[in-house]
Amino acid sequence: MAKDATQKTPLVFFRSSSGREPVREWLKALDAPDRLVVGQDLMRAQWRWPVGMPLCRAMGQGLWEIRTELPSNRIARVLLCLDEGVLVALHAFIKKTQKTPDDELALARKRQKELRS
Repeated sequence: MAKDATQKTPLVFFRSSSGREPVREWLKALDAPDRLVVGQDLMRAQWRWPVGMPLCRAMGQGLWEIRTELPSNRIARVLLCLDEGVLVALHAFIKKTQKTPDDELALARKRQKELRS
């Protein structure tokens, strides 16, 4: 079924078995202007899903990254997946290298697998 243009794709934060929400905690730790920009990009993805570059890039195996340039002159990435019609924010980090580090992807994929178990 095609998505109605007026419907947004729901987005939730990954919750660990202990009840922690690492992406929400990461967001809360950002300065307010940075947090606002990341939130706007997540909302853009919800309203336009599926969305491509430059906002969102496929990382393979059902993993996507939301690409945000922060007002603090840093680059943030939120890694997410689509699970039963819901976007799940799995992991977020400040990007320090050109290539997304393998350990950041591995952590997001580990959480992605936890969703399905």
